[in-house]
Amino acid sequence: MLLCAAFAVFLHVLLQTSSVTAVSWEEWWTYDGISGPAFWGLINPEWSLCNKGRRQSPVNLEPNKLLFDPNLRPLHIDKHRVSGNIMNTGHSVIFNVENDTRHHINITGGPLSYKYQFQEIHIHYGLHDQFGSEHTINGYAFPAEIQIFGFNSQLYSNFSEALHKAQGIVVISLLLQLGDLSNPELRILTEQLDKIRYGGEEMEIKRLSVRGLLPETDYYMTYDGSTTMPACHETVTWLILNKPIYITKQQMHALRRLMQGHAIHPKAPLGNNFRPPQPLHHRPVRTNIDFNVKHPAEGGKVCPSMYRDVHYKANSWKQH
Repeated sequence: MLLCAAFAVFLHVLLQTSSVTAVSWEEWWTYDGISGPAFWGLINPEWSLCNKGRRQSPVNLEPNKLLFDPNLRPLHIDKHRVSGNIMNTGHSVIFNVENDTRHHINITGGPLSYKYQFQEIHIHYGLHDQFGSEHTINGYAFPAEIQIFGFNSQLYSNFSEALHKAQGIVVISLLLQLGDLSNPELRILTEQLDKIRYGGEEMEIKRLSVRGLLPETDYYMTYDGSTTMPACHETVTWLILNKPIYITKQQMHALRRLMQGHAIHPKAPLGNNFRPPQPLHHRPVRTNIDFNVKHPAEGGKVCPSMYRDVHYKANSWKQH
């Protein structure tokens, strides 16, 4: 009750502030407290999907409920390197590709019916190793998660337009695990984080291979969801790769040194910038991993599949 009352006062003051504009709404959300994820949909009416939407992200992925889809194809990302800027936004660490019309990175295949153009990378991470990723596996959180964003370049002219439109966005999720040796492209992203220690600071990154960030696997999970920050647009096709990439303790320490505010008023650490898992609401989570085999350790049980001859078995199994 006290929390709700405090939020009501906060919201009243906010709405009475005449200087609040569409741009400054970005200042009014956080990852904790009375401006945190549970209240995003109440802070701004245009963010109502954050609280009312039924296709929200991230989600907890349960391996024993995945649905094998034989129609899912391998994912393809162009291999050439790009340059851009990496920025501490005060909410996250984001790499934005420079607007080079000659060398777009295209994302195709997988569950996608259209061609998508790479736009940006977001890094979510925790201040402790036990949490940090937005997606979880059977309730297990990873220390960090990298999200590769692209927009539907066949239907829409840019990322901002696609964000509001059906099948507008694809996000490829890479779960990060601690290891002794980092992914080489991840080193490019993290080697000079001290230059963006405070909110609003940015620096140039040259010759990054987005394809090189991906682990060596053709397997993934996919579902229809939303962006994981306001306004929580339900226009995203998510692909979560089934192998992690590795980040060192030194790289995690560099991320955890980043701050939300400016150098004069640094506020709090930037970390713990993850939204909790959202309800699935009966959405299927499909995979191209063929589980249509009997597992002796599970008493010969057949895992769910979208193959025609076991379709009803899959539905029956899901009800148990």
